[in-house]
Amino acid sequence: MFSHINKNVIKPLGDSALIVQFGDEINPAIHQKVQAFSALLNHIPFEGIVESVPAFTNLTIYYNPLIVHHSSANSQSMTPFQQVSAKLNELLQQLDEQQVFEGRLVEIPVLYGGEYGPDLDYVASFHKITSEEVIQIHTGSECLVYMIGFAPGFPFMGGMDERIVTPRRENPRKTIVPGSVGIAGKQTGIYPLETPGGWQIIGRTPLDLFRPDLNPPTLLRAGDKIKFFPITLEEFNEYKGVIR
Repeated sequence: MFSHINKNVIKPLGDSALIVQFGDEINPAIHQKVQAFSALLNHIPFEGIVESVPAFTNLTIYYNPLIVHHSSANSQSMTPFQQVSAKLNELLQQLDEQQVFEGRLVEIPVLYGGEYGPDLDYVASFHKITSEEVIQIHTGSECLVYMIGFAPGFPFMGGMDERIVTPRRENPRKTIVPGSVGIAGKQTGIYPLETPGGWQIIGRTPLDLFRPDLNPPTLLRAGDKIKFFPITLEEFNEYKGVIR
């Protein structure tokens, strides 16, 4: 069952969630709509909503079907999915096409190369440039966090300079050190926890991306703009000392 609103599509995801699809391309314009609608939904919530989770091109909305059922006068003639869809239709009509979502600018320190970035030299040789040029390029532009996923706090970022687009490793590592900054295709990302992974690791940040004792527990969120900057080993250890 699908419900169409202009170019947007609402579709069910199980019996207690649905997806609002804003497009099928990964680009900042579509993500702006995702973030703008997420902000509108947070500003004007409806009874029964649990949470909304932004992704590259859509927003997943979780709801309590029992609460939704009892909160509507149309509960006898409409399913909870239909009721939530109707509410979202109304909100989507309020969404201003000119509305711009301004994400935070977050600066991320990175110690590049060596044991902290074992794939930096490979990325450089792949593009026939120096490791210093890779660092300059990686730190030379702002990246956009499209979504948090894979592991708690892992930011999937777009907007990386095309000059250092590099395929994943043919043989993924069994463990990646937390804080590792990697490249996979057109994306760059940061591993928040020790996990397996196949991204090309070019550096490491001393910042903790997943902080379960804080609220929110993740340092970054969808919509953030990220600016990387290089640091020395001494500065890396100083950051770690402050964090501890």
